[in-house]
Amino acid sequence: MQIELRQLRYFVAVAEEQHFGRAALRLHMTQPPLSQAIQGLEAQLNAALFIRTTRHIQLSAAGLALLPEAKRLLAQAELLPDIVQRAANGQTGELRLAFISIADYSILPLVLRKFRQSHQAVKIELNEATSDKQLVLLEKSEIDLGFLIPPIPSSLTAQIHYKKVRSEALILAIPESEAQRANPNDLATYKDLPLILFPRKIAPALHDSILSCFEKVGLTPVVSQEAIQMQTIIALVSASMGMALVPESVSNLKRPGVIYYPLNQNQATKKTRKDANKHANPNTLAPSSIHAGVEIGVAWRKDNTSPALQAFLDLL
Repeated sequence: MQIELRQLRYFVAVAEEQHFGRAALRLHMTQPPLSQAIQGLEAQLNAALFIRTTRHIQLSAAGLALLPEAKRLLAQAELLPDIVQRAANGQTGELRLAFISIADYSILPLVLRKFRQSHQAVKIELNEATSDKQLVLLEKSEIDLGFLIPPIPSSLTAQIHYKKVRSEALILAIPESEAQRANPNDLATYKDLPLILFPRKIAPALHDSILSCFEKVGLTPVVSQEAIQMQTIIALVSASMGMALVPESVSNLKRPGVIYYPLNQNQATKKTRKDANKHANPNTLAPSSIHAGVEIGVAWRKDNTSPALQAFLDLL
């Protein structure tokens, strides 16, 4: 048995008007086809929907039961175009996001707040994960988009899009007990402190960028600890376990016992110092800029056609 919305619309009109003639005028049709449609609906339901007399009609018990359900179905049907359009425009649906901890201290809160303001009906699922784990999740289509540190492995470039979101300078995170040293912005000032480092297998670009800072000033750090979460690295610095180089936004993570300093961008390398000794004035050194930093971007599958994802990318 298949009941059409048209039949329910006819039924509601007759029920509300309690008159076939007035209902026909309301529906912009003649009375005979309206009466036939109601009779056909009653036959389908195997129940009389109206009690008919020579003077008037009224709803039967079956009609009284059907009326609220018919109104509900018609109201839902009227909402269907809007529901479909909202889904097509990314106003509804689900968005599965993964992010590295660095993004949590920088771009992610702002983007989520802006997206929530314009897409309140989209369900957002958040998952903190390292860059390497995000690539696995993307490959399995278990997330829609990830905030991560590049590069994307060549084996995945055919499947995954990547877009740079921001770059951040690296800064010094020093135990507060070491804060009274001279030249606090110079990396060489802390050459006796062990380094707390992000593992290379998790984010090779960040790992290499940090070590290049030491290389450029002629230092070889002693790595005392490795940690995959920025909050863990900062906690270890707070415990005076060593120093760290972290992205600038991590300074938003306030923890007792930790001091942040911008990294001196004009420290002379060991080679520069040796070359300078050949000159008459050894105090005049040609500076060698460190320019150390880390790039954060977003990655998503090329075959992901989610309108909610596209709306999020448009906002970015």
